[in-house]
Amino acid sequence: MPKASSLLEDRALVSGGSGFLGSHLCDRLIARGQNVLCVDNLFTGQKRNIEHLLDHKKFEFLRHDVTFPLFVEVDQIWNLACPASPIHYQHDPVQTTKTSVHGAINMLGLAKRLEAKILQASTSEVYGDPTIHPQTEDYWGNVNPIGPRSCYDEGKRCAETLFFDYHRQHRLRIKVMRIFNTYGPRMHPNDGRVVSNFIVQALKGADITIYGDGKQTRSFCYVDDLIDGMIRLMDTSDDVTGPINVGNPREFTMIQLAETVLKLTGSKSKLVRLPLPDDDPKQRQPDITRARNTLRWEPKVGLEDGLKETIAYFRTILAT
Repeated sequence: MPKASSLLEDRALVSGGSGFLGSHLCDRLIARGQNVLCVDNLFTGQKRNIEHLLDHKKFEFLRHDVTFPLFVEVDQIWNLACPASPIHYQHDPVQTTKTSVHGAINMLGLAKRLEAKILQASTSEVYGDPTIHPQTEDYWGNVNPIGPRSCYDEGKRCAETLFFDYHRQHRLRIKVMRIFNTYGPRMHPNDGRVVSNFIVQALKGADITIYGDGKQTRSFCYVDDLIDGMIRLMDTSDDVTGPINVGNPREFTMIQLAETVLKLTGSKSKLVRLPLPDDDPKQRQPDITRARNTLRWEPKVGLEDGLKETIAYFRTILAT
């Protein structure tokens, strides 16, 4: 039987814990009274994201690559380790696949040994360039298995397979969350993702690069909302495994996003168009019916409010 422990006694392992999402998750778990073991190899994670936690009595940092086994004692595991932006995950695509697949195997093996609950931070990229819109969890996706994005897309798909096989074969308590585009403070300024790209370019007065005609759409969820959904999923009963989409269903074109960033920054940057990258999805929008019904969750932060916080963060980063 799983070990019984009160919330205040829970020790949580967060892999990828010094990254954008991981560091916010560490903050929230400590605020709930949990002890946090933050595990990261600092490939894309940044020590500055967790500097404010390093002296906290409930926080511990361990530099470790999840493609290698880890032997620790914890009550729950949050598996967030993996580069998430195209620039970073295409830098070493073999390592990206290993992080998703070997990392999942190692974290699942640890969860099996400890009888711990484990959450997988999956992605909307499992849907590829979708042929249905919006995307529901029942949609199997339209993914190129041999393209430049495949290391991430297929790695995450394989990780989901492993999670559900461990659940079926070993009765492991799993949670699988499909994360749609998320933004907010602590994004890496050079991660190449559209929100950070536009903000950094606008603040520097550089041209804002729009790929293709700019009519492709994304749905942007502020990080506080996303972390709230993640915690709600982990707190559900053992019969709730997911996958569950978590993201903001409101859709924006790249041109709309760029114009909003220009307005909020007061920048005079010009919009320039570049060719669309290979396999770049034309539409991405979550159906969050399952999250609403199961988690009683939906996003609360509007795009402009979230962008203001994110712009303020990048102003500070660029100034220092």
